[in-house]
Amino acid sequence: MDWGSILTIVLGILAAIGLPLALRSRGKGGQKKVQELWQHLQGIGVKASMFEKGTGQEKLGQKRSWGQKSVGIIKLTDRNIDSISVVGVASQYGVNYYLDYLVRKSSIIGIEKKKKTRMITKKSSLIRGKVIDIEWRGDNTLAQKLNFDYRLKDKLLQAAPKGSIEVFPEPKYEYARIRTTYFLPTPDLLEDMDIIAEHLKSWY
Repeated sequence: MDWGSILTIVLGILAAIGLPLALRSRGKGGQKKVQELWQHLQGIGVKASMFEKGTGQEKLGQKRSWGQKSVGIIKLTDRNIDSISVVGVASQYGVNYYLDYLVRKSSIIGIEKKKKTRMITKKSSLIRGKVIDIEWRGDNTLAQKLNFDYRLKDKLLQAAPKGSIEVFPEPKYEYARIRTTYFLPTPDLLEDMDIIAEHLKSWY
């Protein structure tokens, strides 16, 4: 047996052990993330309440990854964003958490043709460079709306969100998702997400 075959077997064993552990830790760690986010939102003056399971929102995005699961949803009031879902994605390497800002639309005629849209950042240098520009790419109509909103662009550059921002249409559930990595949003960044949500409502 060559070293390549041995390495493949070892990696398979590690994956078989690591994934169940990650799935178990997702449940425990996820609840802490949800509670942490809820307390943070209340602390910055956002009207927020815990969402009960069974609403169907926890199923959003699961078809894209079998290791992906909503571990809790927080309902927002008086905003374009309907709610925020804390999502855990488990793999043999552990669990990564994300925030899905959910935007509801009652009429989604033609949304099946909508495409995923992503924010691309440009930095002053490759290593630890400052973000100096952003551009939206993906669905032509939505990307154009977001790229022409220069106030949103300036606010996002000032807020400097961690990682990228992605928008996923969810026609089956009459929602769209704005996804970021998990971090506690500042009031300014939450306002930015709400502006994006406003664009999404007119996108449909």
